[in-house]
Amino acid sequence: MWNLGYITAFGTKYDGRIQKIAKSTDKLRPVYEAFINAYEAIKNLSEGKIVINIQLNKNLYSEQNKSYEFDNITIEDNGIGFNDKEFTRFLNLDDTSKGIGNKGSGRVQFIHFFEKAEYESVFEDISSSTGFRKRIFTLSKNEAFINENAIVRLDADEETTETNPYTILKLSIPLESNPKKPENREYFKTISEKDLKESLKNKFLALFCDSRENMPEIKIQRTINGAVDSENEKTITIQDIPNVDKSEDIDVYYSKINMEGKIEKSTNFETLNLKSFKINSNDLQKNSIKLVSKGEIAKEIKLDSLASDDLINGNRYLFLLSGNIINGADTDTRGNLHIPTEADFKKSYGDPDLFPEEVITIDEIRETANGKIHDSYPEIIEHTKEKQIELESLRDMFLLNDETIRKAKIKPTDDEETVLEKIYKADSELVAKKDIEIKKRIDALNRLTPNSTDYQKKLDKEVKELTRIIPLQNRTSLTQYIARRKMVLSLFQKTLDYELDKLKNGGRIDEKIMHNLIFQQSSNNPEDSDLWLIAEEFVHFGGVSETELKDIKYKGEKIFDKDFSEEEQRYLNSLGEKRLTKRPDILLFPEEEKCIIIELKAPDVNVSEHLTQIDFYASLLKNYTSDKIQLTTFFGYLIGEDIEDRDVRGRVSRFEHSQHLNYWFRPSEKVIGFSGRSDGSIYTEVIKYSSLLERAKLRNKIFIDKLGK
Repeated sequence: MWNLGYITAFGTKYDGRIQKIAKSTDKLRPVYEAFINAYEAIKNLSEGKIVINIQLNKNLYSEQNKSYEFDNITIEDNGIGFNDKEFTRFLNLDDTSKGIGNKGSGRVQFIHFFEKAEYESVFEDISSSTGFRKRIFTLSKNEAFINENAIVRLDADEETTETNPYTILKLSIPLESNPKKPENREYFKTISEKDLKESLKNKFLALFCDSRENMPEIKIQRTINGAVDSENEKTITIQDIPNVDKSEDIDVYYSKINMEGKIEKSTNFETLNLKSFKINSNDLQKNSIKLVSKGEIAKEIKLDSLASDDLINGNRYLFLLSGNIINGADTDTRGNLHIPTEADFKKSYGDPDLFPEEVITIDEIRETANGKIHDSYPEIIEHTKEKQIELESLRDMFLLNDETIRKAKIKPTDDEETVLEKIYKADSELVAKKDIEIKKRIDALNRLTPNSTDYQKKLDKEVKELTRIIPLQNRTSLTQYIARRKMVLSLFQKTLDYELDKLKNGGRIDEKIMHNLIFQQSSNNPEDSDLWLIAEEFVHFGGVSETELKDIKYKGEKIFDKDFSEEEQRYLNSLGEKRLTKRPDILLFPEEEKCIIIELKAPDVNVSEHLTQIDFYASLLKNYTSDKIQLTTFFGYLIGEDIEDRDVRGRVSRFEHSQHLNYWFRPSEKVIGFSGRSDGSIYTEVIKYSSLLERAKLRNKIFIDKLGK
C-alpha cells in the first residue's frame, strides 16, 4: 500500500502546521505521549506489558569512565502493533477517530524534543504468508523530511517469521534550544527509574484506577552499555495504586449570558465522574482536586474545604474529575485544557469566535465538585467547622467586622496571612465608599463657633456621634492601620537586633532587606509603602523604587525622554558607563520642580563612603531630564547604620551634626546646571536606621498606646 521512503502529505504543509503545535514545557511530555499510546495498544489484552528503557553509554573520556551519556529512550509494548488501520491513522496528523478529545497531534511532541522517533512494529496480517508483518518507520522534522513535505519515512515493510506482535519506539538525539546548554540531554541521562515511576504513577493515576482489575505489567529500566541495570529496575503494580474510596457522578451546568449581559445557568448539563481517595499522608503530599483528560492528570483546581497540607486522622484527600466535557476541552498541547473562567466567558460576550453561546466554566466545575466533596465526608464538614472557629478567633483578635469578612470571601483553607491580606483589601474598598452619616457629622462642624460659650459641649457631642458611626464602618480599618505600623516597627527593631530567623544563625542584613522593609523594590506606589518610617508625608508623593533612570515616569511620561545633544550622549555613555541605567533606591516627586532622593545602605556598610552618591543623581536629574521636567530643588536622605562622625565631616566638611536628633545635615548646596540650564540646590541628611526607628516610634506612640488600651 505504501512505498518505502518519505511519505509526502497532500493538503498539509508540515513546516507551518508543526510550528502551530506548541512544544510542551514538560520534558517528560514525549514519554507520556508514548506511554499512553502503548497503554491504548494493550488495553484489550489480558497480559499487557510496557517496558520503558533509558539507554546510556559510558563516557570514555571521563575520569575512570564514571559518567554517562544519554543514547536513547525506548518504549516497548506487546500490543496490536501498527497494522494498516493504525498506520493510516498515524499518518493523518489531525486524525481524531481514536475518540473524544483525541487531536491526533500528540506525536509531534516526539519531534519537538528529539531528532528522531524510530518505530519497529510487528503485527498480524492475514494477507501475509507467515501471518505477520514487520513495519519500520521514522518520524522527524529535520530538513531532509520537511523538504519532502513529510514527517514520516517508511524504512521497511515486509513479511516476518516473528509470531508475537509488539511495537518499539526509540527516541534519540535530544533537540536543544541552546546547543551549548544541553538541558534535555542532561535531564534524560540523570532521571532515575524511581523518579520516572513516580511521574508516570501520578500522571496516569486515573487510568490505572480504571484498569485496576486488569493491570498491565509496567517496567522502568536503565541500560548502561547494553546491560540492563536490573538492581534499580522499577515496576508499577496494583499495590502502587490506591483504592478508590468513593466514586460519584455530578452534574455540571452550562452557563449563558442573558440579555442584561450577566451570566446565568442553563438547563443543559454534562455529567462528570468524581473519584475520591483517602490516602495516608506519607504517600500523599497535598490535598487537591485534579481534572483528568483521557486518563491523564491535566489540571488542578482549587479545593475549598481543605488546605493543601491539612491532615484528618493522618490522611490527605485526592479527588479526580473526569468526563467527556474535559476530554473534549483538551488541545494540541495535551493537558492544556480550553475551559473558560466565568470572567473570560463574560469578556467574550458578543464574540462567537471565542466561545459558543453556552459553555461549562471552570468556576461551575470547581463549585459543584467542592460542594459534593464537602457533603460526602462528615470529617471534612467537622474540619471546616474547626477552621471556622479559628476564623472567629482571628476576627475577635483583629476586630474584624462581618461585612468585611463577607466581602473578603474568606475560605476555610485560607491561612492567617491570607485572611489578613484579604481583609486589608476588602476593608480598603469599603473605606472608599463614604458614608452619608459621616458626611453629616463633618458638615455639622461648619455650624460650630469656637468663641461660643457652649463650643466645647457641642464639639464633644459631635465627636461622640462621629465616634459612634466610625466603628460601624471604619474601626477595623483604623485598628489595622495602627496595628500594621506597630508590626512594622517591631519588625524593624528585630531586623536591627538580628532576631529574625534568617539572621539568627549569622545571616547578613543586606540592603534588599532594608529596602523592602521601607519601600518594595521595583514598586511605583508609595501609598502601599512604609515610607512613613522616614517622614509621614512621603507616602502621599508620587515616586518609584529601584527603577532605572531611563524608565522613570512622572505623571505618565518618562522624565528622560528627550533628544540628547552629541555632547550629552557622549557624557552619559563615557568611561564605559551607561549613566541612565543606574537605579536610585527611591525617588519621590512632592510637587513641580522638587525631588526627594533616598539612598539605603546595608547596616554594616560605612555610609561615609557614599556621601556624594545623591549629589550625582541630583546632577543627572537636574541636567538630562526632558524640557517638560525642570527639577530645581532636591532633598537627599542617605540612610545606614555604620556612621562615624569624623568620617562624615572629614570627607564632606559642610556636613553638620545635630546632637539632639543624632543625624548629620548639609544645608543648601549648589547643583551645577550644564548646557545652559540654571543651577539647582540640594539639602542632604545622613541618618542612622536606629535613629529613624526611634523617631517613628515616638511619632506613633500615642496611637499605639491607645490601641493597647
